[in-house]
Amino acid sequence: MSSEAAAEHAVHVHQAPTNPIWRYVFSTDHKVIGIQYWILALVSAFVGMGLSVWFRLHLLNQGHVAQLTDQLSLLVEGSADYNAIKAKIDALQTAWYHMEPSQYLGILTMHGTILVFMVLTTAPMGGFGNYFLPIQVGALDMAFPRLNMLSFWLTFLSFVTLMAAFFVPGGSPNAGWTGYPPLSAVPDSQGNGYQGPGGWGQDLWVLSIAIFCFASLVGAINFIVTTLDLRTKGMTLMRMPLTCWAWFVTAILALLSFAVLLVAGLLLLLDRNLGTSFYVPGDLFVSNKLLVDHKGGSPLLFQHLFWFFGHPEVYIAIVPGMGLASHLLSSFARKPVFGYRAMVYAIFGIGVLGFFVWGHHMFQSGMSPYVAVAFSVMTMVVGVPSAIKTFNWLGTIWGGNIRFQSPMLYALGFVSLFVTGGIGGIFLGQNAVDIYFHDTYFVVGHFHMIMGVAAIFGMFAGTVYWFPKVTGKMMNEPLSQAHFWCTFLGVNVIFIVMHLMGLEGHPRRYSGFAFEFLSSDYMVRMHTIVTHTAIFTASAQVLFLINLVYSLAAGKKAGDNPWESTSLEWATTSPPPFENFKDGVLPEVHHGPYEYSVPDAAKDYIMQHDPPEARPATAPAPH
Repeated sequence: MSSEAAAEHAVHVHQAPTNPIWRYVFSTDHKVIGIQYWILALVSAFVGMGLSVWFRLHLLNQGHVAQLTDQLSLLVEGSADYNAIKAKIDALQTAWYHMEPSQYLGILTMHGTILVFMVLTTAPMGGFGNYFLPIQVGALDMAFPRLNMLSFWLTFLSFVTLMAAFFVPGGSPNAGWTGYPPLSAVPDSQGNGYQGPGGWGQDLWVLSIAIFCFASLVGAINFIVTTLDLRTKGMTLMRMPLTCWAWFVTAILALLSFAVLLVAGLLLLLDRNLGTSFYVPGDLFVSNKLLVDHKGGSPLLFQHLFWFFGHPEVYIAIVPGMGLASHLLSSFARKPVFGYRAMVYAIFGIGVLGFFVWGHHMFQSGMSPYVAVAFSVMTMVVGVPSAIKTFNWLGTIWGGNIRFQSPMLYALGFVSLFVTGGIGGIFLGQNAVDIYFHDTYFVVGHFHMIMGVAAIFGMFAGTVYWFPKVTGKMMNEPLSQAHFWCTFLGVNVIFIVMHLMGLEGHPRRYSGFAFEFLSSDYMVRMHTIVTHTAIFTASAQVLFLINLVYSLAAGKKAGDNPWESTSLEWATTSPPPFENFKDGVLPEVHHGPYEYSVPDAAKDYIMQHDPPEARPATAPAPH
């Protein structure tokens, strides 16, 4: 973008409103909107985490009930021992955390939906991306500020609609976070005594997802246009930080995939409320009763539409973390990113190939073995760019002058969890193996590792790294490191043990212990480990909240560039002014984003906006 165009953009940029409502609530400032997204994701994360602790307590409870029931079967009815054990079972069955099977499925559905959409999708793009993409490319705001505001408030409306499902007649939906028909597509009552999944709750679930899809489409367009059209002078595409590349590719993924999910959700609403049959098959019987008397739909159609969105959604959650990990490993190892261009091409490779592997989620759907082999091959291929990124991360930190500060720890934790979770994907990508593992805890452990906690560690890394830029204060380093170690050890124990449970064939989604082998000492011991560690890990998040509140109130004052990083957000004040840069004057970029440890330079880093002479003539050309 030319300097004349930049000046024209500065002239037409919206001014800071004086009314607090328009400045901090219905704001068009990308920084305020980014903070709003981040707060929404934080609240959603604690709601989702609370639900997980609740159903973990229930599962542990049911394990003890199953074992006591086995003991009871060996005793004489009416004996003292029999009565004592019976009293224990009754007490467990009436505990506050005990759930009926339909309630358990409802809590499980809401847990997955809240975390996938309101946390893993919202925070990396809506939170960090909204705040820092314009600053990192040298723009004064997003391309369409009012659409940006609309995107957030639609996302908030989606969250409120989803939460309302807890309180309507029939309770929360219990068709799972994937919402598979015909369970999700058949309304509550067809006059035959059938009670469907959640009534109004299921409708609100679908409506919430549809609103969220529309908000994401609006946001994706904003990200793409901002990246392509509002870069400052000198900020060529190959001078953008890898965080910007990650947000750009993620926006493309969102634009292409959320459109498909939006259509799938609208068709599901029509099936539930207007009697259409896109997904409801004819001659559908439940309990020997004809449920719907018509011909037509295919439940597999929804699965194809959902997973065409669903697998790119994995990368929508994880690619921003990849970009940030690359950014932080370079900054805290004081080395340029190893293979910058290869990293860019790998991000694009992941994005493109991610649209060709959705079928590996459907190996049990009865697809042709030949089609399954094709999807297996593509699943292995999509691992290649991920492997390139992993080896380049190792190359970046190899031989570096590593600073083991908390952002670096979270970035290393991200890499570790991503690789550990990805190993399980090698097995699940093979249709012959996946048929055994698909409905077991092995899958639960895998996708929580690679999509869940890996992405969340990226969020922790971004929070600690950019907190001084947003607030002008540093987060407490000892508290940050204590939180890192408690969380990192906790999630590894939880989800590695779940992999072991899956190897033993423990089915997922079960609210009780329906099979005899599930009530064995080994399985109950596994549940005990997972539940106790989950409680410990959830409790450790209090450290994060304490650190957040304490640092906001009494944190050490941060300079403009406390981490000695090179990208443009560190070229402005902490926190940035309304127009991002002093007096709205856009910086001019002369250097790449990762020029660390440049030989013969005055300091061990050269910022992107430093004058050309900051790079010694004797220094080798940047990568």
